[in-house]
Amino acid sequence: MNRIQMGLSMPELVEASLRRNEAVLLSNGALTAATGQFTGRSPRDKYFVADGSGRFPEDMHQWLSESQFEGLLSRVKAHFNRVGGFQFDGTVNHHPTHRARVRFITEYAWHNLFVRNLFIPAEDAAEPDYTVYCAPSVTADPAVDGTRTGTFIALHPARGLVLIGGTEYAGEMKKSIFTIMHHHLVERDVLPMHCSASVGEAGDVALFFGLSGTGKTTLSTDPLRRLIGDDEHGWAEDGVFNMENGCYAKCIHLSEAKEPDIYRAIRFGAILENVTYDARRHPNYDDASLTENTRAAYPLSYIDRAEPSGRGGHPSAIIFLSADATGVLPAVARLTPEDARKHYLLGYTSKLAGTERGVTQPEATFSACFGAPFLVHRPTRYADMLMDRIARHEVPVYLLNTGWVGGGYGETDRMPLSITRSLVQMVLRGQLEGLETKRDEALWLNVPLAIPGVPDTYLHPERAYRDPAVYEERKAQLAAAFQEALSRLGEADLVVR
Repeated sequence: MNRIQMGLSMPELVEASLRRNEAVLLSNGALTAATGQFTGRSPRDKYFVADGSGRFPEDMHQWLSESQFEGLLSRVKAHFNRVGGFQFDGTVNHHPTHRARVRFITEYAWHNLFVRNLFIPAEDAAEPDYTVYCAPSVTADPAVDGTRTGTFIALHPARGLVLIGGTEYAGEMKKSIFTIMHHHLVERDVLPMHCSASVGEAGDVALFFGLSGTGKTTLSTDPLRRLIGDDEHGWAEDGVFNMENGCYAKCIHLSEAKEPDIYRAIRFGAILENVTYDARRHPNYDDASLTENTRAAYPLSYIDRAEPSGRGGHPSAIIFLSADATGVLPAVARLTPEDARKHYLLGYTSKLAGTERGVTQPEATFSACFGAPFLVHRPTRYADMLMDRIARHEVPVYLLNTGWVGGGYGETDRMPLSITRSLVQMVLRGQLEGLETKRDEALWLNVPLAIPGVPDTYLHPERAYRDPAVYEERKAQLAAAFQEALSRLGEADLVVR
């Protein structure tokens, strides 16, 4: 691979991206790139290669044989030998004991800038623990390679290799390493978590779990706190740490007024995915013509109040986020340890009408551990690790509804961000701990009877419905969906595809 360019700087990668017509330079200094057919991950095109150890549950994954993987690897390497590419050597995990070396070899310069933004630069030229080859121009032959389509994300943990082809979506590189860490860290008794994290001036750490669009990045990017990270963390024997060194934020409808830190972080060196622009090259964050899943990738250092160590102590509070579209969940509820386990295994939010073909009404969406596509082992293995840590460190757990309360999607406005932020601050200050609550056994919640400054209908959504029967029907449907999800494999083995 003598045509691979190694260790290029941020300006050099920007120049290469423009010279190769891979991206466009915008007025704010950021690059924007279109990812073509795929504007999100392709979880149905992800495969593992068995190592013969039996450590990975066979029914959870799709599999390729060693010879099929070797065939793809040979074609990917031949492609790079022919067209060249770019190499970035970095590390994952802001923890000296658990750090792993990662190497990315990318066909596109902007893909290399992407991983340069998101991972920790390597301090030396030692051989990597894991290598990711990203070659969008290489496609698989399903009849030969055993794949479903021409797209493939093939992971071989035993050999420390990942192959990505047939897709230009950069998030596949980030999430392939996150998937690998769900084995690498667990083997070291470290809990991998799909969450954001922040730390206060007193050292109090907050974790925010949630699926895409629920507010993880927004709520952890707080002017009153330092951001540890916006997406991927580990919980070790001495506290939490960011796996990455950058942020990958959704930016549909982004505005400086609502999310100033994220807005200002999008500048020279940042990468935008599928964000359109006007004749003066001003980004149009409200345009969803390419996708609702528009994204921005930028270094953590671009956030003014980022925690430079990427680390914090044990959490003082854990918050589960759900963008409920049914109008049934309250704005905030306290969870018992048993409730927390169930909601962690559920990983509930709502898929909205119009976001996918054929979705005409909001649908309940479940993703075990708030990250089912990235789990390598049974969800209960991760749940047991979380519950053990919650018990040992006596961490309170809350559920916040960042969606629609009382009336539901299309009938009422989404939860005001100002109130959600206020509730987060109350949780972190412990102000909700002593409040009297009402038990909701159907949804496994303890709901405060009243909170100063929070409208009553946000805590008790049923009071916002003109027809109580409609609320009861929707609640019964949601409770049944919860029960069905937890009973798919007897609660103990919930796997959401």
